[in-house]
Amino acid sequence: MSAPAKSNVILMAEDDADDRLLAQDALAESGSVVELRFVEDGVQLLDYLNRRHEFAAPAPAPRPGLIILDLNMPRMDGREALQLIKARHEWKRIPVVVLTTSNAEPDIARVYDLGAASFITKPVAFDSLVALMKVVVEYWLKVVVPPARG
Repeated sequence: MSAPAKSNVILMAEDDADDRLLAQDALAESGSVVELRFVEDGVQLLDYLNRRHEFAAPAPAPRPGLIILDLNMPRMDGREALQLIKARHEWKRIPVVVLTTSNAEPDIARVYDLGAASFITKPVAFDSLVALMKVVVEYWLKVVVPPARG
């Protein structure tokens, strides 16, 4: 049996427009060839995964191979969104990497308890963000063998 096809789509849930732009620039600078899509909060993240509202057709919402999730967002924060993602059979196998400014032990423990694959504190320097994005893409979209869709 062959390994499942990997998606090169990264869905990033980030409410800060500057952080979205920095992530996009860092990904471009890293030389990684992926499709980066953004949502601004947990509500939009679930709309994307459910293909509701502006994400109704499959073309605007291809299944992500990786979700990068900020914790502190309006309407629905990353903790609640993560809990809902991991509770749904059809989404629970999508790896979720939490990328946030927090480095608080309770946040770290909670996101792992909720099913996050990784917890990363956002680097301050742009060069560090470029290096981080390259590693994240390399590991999660090239090295890891994902399970079959479940």
